[in-house]
Amino acid sequence: MAATPELNIGQKLSEGKTKQIFELADQPGLVLVQSKDQITAGNAVRKDQMEGKAAIANRTTSCVFKLLQEAGIKTAFVEQHSDTAFVAARCEMIPIEWVCRRVATGSFLKRNPGVKEGYRFSPLKMEMFFKDDANNDPQWSEEQLLETKFSLAGLAIGQCEVDVMNRSTVAIFEILERSWATQNCTLVDMKIEFGVNMATQEIVLADVIDNDSWRLWPAGDRSQQKDKQVYRDLKEVTPEAMQIVKRNFEWVSERVKLLLEHQASGRVVVLMGSISDLAHCEKIRKACTSYGIPCVLRVTSAHKGPDETLRIKAEYEGDGVPTVFVAVAGRSNGLGPVMSGNTAYPVINCPPLTPDWGAQDVWSSLRMPSGLGCSTILSPEAAAQFAAQIFGLTDHLVWCKLRASMLNTWVSLKLADQKLQACSI
Repeated sequence: MAATPELNIGQKLSEGKTKQIFELADQPGLVLVQSKDQITAGNAVRKDQMEGKAAIANRTTSCVFKLLQEAGIKTAFVEQHSDTAFVAARCEMIPIEWVCRRVATGSFLKRNPGVKEGYRFSPLKMEMFFKDDANNDPQWSEEQLLETKFSLAGLAIGQCEVDVMNRSTVAIFEILERSWATQNCTLVDMKIEFGVNMATQEIVLADVIDNDSWRLWPAGDRSQQKDKQVYRDLKEVTPEAMQIVKRNFEWVSERVKLLLEHQASGRVVVLMGSISDLAHCEKIRKACTSYGIPCVLRVTSAHKGPDETLRIKAEYEGDGVPTVFVAVAGRSNGLGPVMSGNTAYPVINCPPLTPDWGAQDVWSSLRMPSGLGCSTILSPEAAAQFAAQIFGLTDHLVWCKLRASMLNTWVSLKLADQKLQACSI
């Protein structure tokens, strides 16, 4: 990667099996996470050096966190610093591994005899494990976590915080699952950790997510697995076997970069009946931009210039780019119905209603002749969201933003309720 500015690295804060954490002397709110060329299994009962693993793991983690951050998930990740290290917000870690499973395999089968490998969990199966190497990271219940009454970086870990981590784990899994599906890979299960940002006291996704963190089965076939399970399954560690493990890790680190790329292109074309509707349309464009969807604004009237309206429609149909049309017309809305009757592309009515005649005007967007399928959404932001949901069917990056937005809305409501209850006591 390109040369990066030198960091004033301070003392080592902690060291695990596969990474070291250093403080940054000039940036007290940040740390450097340095990966190691070490691979372990069974709480380091098996431990080997794998040349190049630090760089591979760092590439994977950096790409995964970029994907999640761009979707809207709050993480500790700040930026990739070097081939083997990244900068992160300093957190006090919550000593719980959150495990999310789509397919039954591994230790779940040992703990749940009678369940066959390949059993599919819908909804996802959630488990948590207390990080305690001496006791092989025992599985914990939610009640055990609550009764421990952790207080980290000034934040008490209670029911609200546990619920936020639980809900976040599901959303993070679903985002990564949807992203890996674009590469015809099944995300079987995943383990993640959260920390409390020491500057903001927010719970954020922290630690790392690399090829040690999940099981990945190309085409859903366990025999093609590309994750650390290949290393765990080795009967004997030989140089040849370690090369196979390394090639698998490299395969994942190369493929994970593709998860940051759009799988399909699309755009929203907003047609306004009058330039006086521009402010309403700008809200649609702003919301589309937040989903990463290009948005074009045009002025045309289906009443006053139907030939021009249909010419503009043909212009956007002719280049092959998937398009959602949004019709913004006040008073009598002829724009949406005319567009819907003359294109196979989706059309959304988003009329700018006024207080005086809005109750009457809206019927021109709701009462359609037979054979027309345009929807009507009054909020400009909601119209953009609906367009995003259409594109999200084929573009995983748009879908990921929608999924993260759902999570963030839920979390904000949860925290607002917690704050209100605290004020009421």
